[in-house]
Amino acid sequence: QVQLVESGGGLVQPGGSLRLSCAASGSIFSLYKMGWYRQAPGKQRELVATITSGGRTNYAEFVKGRFTISRDNAENTVYLQMNSLKPDDTAVYYCVFRTSPTDYWGQGTQVTVSS
Repeated sequence: QVQLVESGGGLVQPGGSLRLSCAASGSIFSLYKMGWYRQAPGKQRELVATITSGGRTNYAEFVKGRFTISRDNAENTVYLQMNSLKPDDTAVYYCVFRTSPTDYWGQGTQVTVSS
């Protein structure tokens, strides 16, 4: 049974930083992509960033230059470094591990950006 456990969320002031982590337990096969999504109240879940098993990254326009996704394949862990946070970044952040044929999702971690 694969489980993803996220950590690192919390309350931060505008302009601050947070680092999210997502670690997988259990055996994962055919993993080809990891990623982060977020969902703000009253809005649909949206893509934040992804990273392939080969290290190729993709970012939503609204986080380019501020967020960095990285991974540790040996530890089955994906990270999201978030800098220059804005109030609009407030959301529940979810990690996802994409395998063939199953996607695994974390439970979500709250990020609140407020003064």
